[in-house]
Amino acid sequence: MADNTPTTANHRVAELDFLKFVFIVLMVVFHLAWFSRLHPDAKQFVYTFHMPAFLVMSGYLMNMSKTAPRFFRTIWWLLVPYAVMESGSIAMASVLPIAEHIDGLSLAVFADKLLLHPIGPSWYLHTMALCGTLCYLVIGRLRLSVAGSAIVACCLLYVCSRCGVVSMSCACYFLAGVVIRQVGIRLERLLAPTMLALLPLLYLAADKSCHDKATVAGIAIVWLTMSLAASVMHLLSRAAKSEVGGISKVAGSVLSTALTVGRNTLSIILFSPIFTILCKPLIPVLSFDSTGLLFAVVATTVTIGGCLATTLVLDRMHISPFLLGKDRALSL
Repeated sequence: MADNTPTTANHRVAELDFLKFVFIVLMVVFHLAWFSRLHPDAKQFVYTFHMPAFLVMSGYLMNMSKTAPRFFRTIWWLLVPYAVMESGSIAMASVLPIAEHIDGLSLAVFADKLLLHPIGPSWYLHTMALCGTLCYLVIGRLRLSVAGSAIVACCLLYVCSRCGVVSMSCACYFLAGVVIRQVGIRLERLLAPTMLALLPLLYLAADKSCHDKATVAGIAIVWLTMSLAASVMHLLSRAAKSEVGGISKVAGSVLSTALTVGRNTLSIILFSPIFTILCKPLIPVLSFDSTGLLFAVVATTVTIGGCLATTLVLDRMHISPFLLGKDRALSL
């Protein structure tokens, strides 16, 4: 995802990095097919908010005031790793017995999946690149008011959704992030972090009819989960600064790890399918836990650790500049 912040080039927004950590962990957990099958209701609930929250943050962090060459360089370095990893996902889906298995892979099917209907978590980069480009062209070239730009961009995204290129609900979450940035509101403040968000969130979680990101209830769930996650980050931050040595050390370590993972979500989105597949042999080993929670913890840890290690290897082998557009893609 886009990592440029609305503050300065050298400072990140800790709340947003923590939110990315929370939602990328949930993405990995519910891309573990066995665990997802064991907990379908939890999967439906999490799918209501985790990627919409990512899209809001991505729209907010994508700098629409960049010059055209700099902006499209950002888009290019979303599309290059997307094309490489999506091509690999399509090839694997044609030979492996996975949920998104492709029968009879042909050039037409390959082009359809790569250009229009991506599979796996890399669809997110496809949506980001498309929505980001349309929003930039509207905001940067038409010189309309924020409201006017939003309306025109929404109409164009609707056309794209009718063509089946993008989900309209996902596009709207991205556009919401862009609009928040354009009107000058700090997203981390708009979230109004509070643990009280847990109460209405539990109420909405209990009602399965609310588990739809395209509804008012779904929008409320997205905001409440973001607010709650930001509140947890503030609690950890205060605990890390406390005078109680043991608590301070543990909270500081947890927060530091979370922020490091949150700074590297692009790598996890790209490489996680490799490691979720590699974790499948753990299922019979850990199947004694009928809840699947032990498997989820182990597989998620292996997947995230493997993605970060892969990025480090790419950095050390000087491949990152060609795949990710950076000399050092791993952000510590």
